[in-house]
Amino acid sequence: MNTQVAKNAVVTLDYNVTDPDGELVDAGKEPLVYLHGGYDDIFPKIEEAVHGKAIGETVKVKLLPDEAFGEYDEQLVQVEPRDSFPKEIQVGMQFEGAPEGTDDDDFVIYRVTEIADDKVVLDGNHPLAGMALIFTCTVTSVRPASAEELSHGHVHGDEGDEHPHH
Repeated sequence: MNTQVAKNAVVTLDYNVTDPDGELVDAGKEPLVYLHGGYDDIFPKIEEAVHGKAIGETVKVKLLPDEAFGEYDEQLVQVEPRDSFPKEIQVGMQFEGAPEGTDDDDFVIYRVTEIADDKVVLDGNHPLAGMALIFTCTVTSVRPASAEELSHGHVHGDEGDEHPHH
């Protein structure tokens, strides 16, 4: 097996993410393990950059907001009456809910961003929405995917349940 990143390989990346000013956004404490080859297991632009790289090689990829976590959507910000929430609500708490006027199975994670006297502001945008991000990724391992992984389209094993891109 050559150790280059190719279709149907399981690739492990050590990574970190900064914003365009160099502020660390995600220190990448856990390596990213994904199935390479268009399975939508990782941002496509990163996958393109890593393709054909060997173990130990590093790529730096700048993602615009629509290539990463999307543009910031004002419509996902909702103001709700304070009394429809538990007393112990705090900024930073997360709630799952469907945006108004959508099908119920269209769930969004809302983050509490502000609490006023009688109102709570919920933001359904990803915390990194609207930001350009710079991913620095180093290939640390490449192995062939198992048949089961290929049929499911994602990695199994210890870290197989994580989907860091959603």
